[in-house]
Amino acid sequence: MSDHLVVCTHCGGVNRLPEQRPAQDGKCGKCGSKLFEGHPADVGGELFDKQVARSSVPVLVDVWAPWCGPCRAMAPAYEQAARELEPAVRLIKLNSDANQQIAARLGIQGIPTMILFERGRERARTSGAMPAQQIVRWVRQHLPA
Repeated sequence: MSDHLVVCTHCGGVNRLPEQRPAQDGKCGKCGSKLFEGHPADVGGELFDKQVARSSVPVLVDVWAPWCGPCRAMAPAYEQAARELEPAVRLIKLNSDANQQIAARLGIQGIPTMILFERGRERARTSGAMPAQQIVRWVRQHLPA
């Protein structure tokens, strides 16, 4: 088995975690922050790209905006899904207003949109607010066992 690469949501440091070590206990070797905190980090720019490109852990991104009612309504469900899915999946949020170039590059046409990335490639995409258990089911059906 191989090690996992996990990108810190605080400083962007890339951390190598042995597969046999519990990832939820991992700390960033660069800044000392916990690697998995049980809630989605709001990221943008370079940190978004690094999460998707460098992490060997699948990354689920919620593309949202502060003015979007369904986005705000889904936020607690996304938070709950993070507690259930981490550390097997990294959950992050991308504010489409603050990161318009990334949203355009991703082809976002409506929000909220969730995109599941695995090893730098888009694996699945869905739009519309979902309850926590539906988010968890959707992610699990798109990842290999």
